[in-house]
Amino acid sequence: MTSASRADTDIREIPTETGMLRYYDTGGDALPVLFLHGSGPGVTGWRNFRGVLPAFADRFRCLILEFPGFGVSDDAGGHPMMTAQAAVIPFLDALGIRRVDIVGNSMGGGVGIHTAIEHPDRVRRLVTIGGIGANVFSPGPSEGIRLLQEFTEDPTRQRLIDWLNSMVYDPALVTDELIEERWVLATDPDTLASARRMYGKAAFAQMMQFMHASAEPLPWARMHKVTVPTLLTWGRDDRVSPLDMALIPMRSIPNAELHVFPNCGHWAMIEAKPAFEATVLSFLSRY
Repeated sequence: MTSASRADTDIREIPTETGMLRYYDTGGDALPVLFLHGSGPGVTGWRNFRGVLPAFADRFRCLILEFPGFGVSDDAGGHPMMTAQAAVIPFLDALGIRRVDIVGNSMGGGVGIHTAIEHPDRVRRLVTIGGIGANVFSPGPSEGIRLLQEFTEDPTRQRLIDWLNSMVYDPALVTDELIEERWVLATDPDTLASARRMYGKAAFAQMMQFMHASAEPLPWARMHKVTVPTLLTWGRDDRVSPLDMALIPMRSIPNAELHVFPNCGHWAMIEAKPAFEATVLSFLSRY
């Protein structure tokens, strides 16, 4: 029996300056690994990482943080990416954790990059799963992002199914159970309102315009400031964050390495689960 199955994996909550944050905590007193989920309809940290939790909890204390605005932790308002970035350090402080390894999926990888840059003393190692960088050869927004925008604008079950199929290489992973599970949370009014602040077409266009007009460098232009050992993982067949997005972070993060999983879409931790576990556990145990 694994550490994760022995432990209490019921959701917990803790008050912070950014509101009530909910999370999972399993694996005992080992080195802590913080798992940060992605964005999209009906996403939660638990759904992103529950499959790999047993393998990691045998060696590490595993914390799965539910970001504000995605239907589990309290919605702090504002842009979901910004509130996610603002939640990490208060969460660690509330738990009395000084330093962690971070495993971030898609948007969670971007939050991990931000945390490693702004608080380098709080991050020991960083693993990202797609979603960071910039389109070099592929058009943007990608197919998956366009489908996500269409669902956010007009949420129908078929639009959800179309988006979920863009997330994976193997369509057999898009089961009726997955569709129903995602549909229930994705159409919750508060969760949908939060999604529209990020992926509504007008909001998305405004965000792109602001980023390009701002005096601050674009996120991909700051990646050379990541000083911690970094593992970039990617599905070769990712239609949400195409593989060419990996080129800039792979080249600009000083201590980065890239692992690409074949026959795999955006959810490498789900679709390439055994290889993902072996690759990431090896990386985390090496340093």
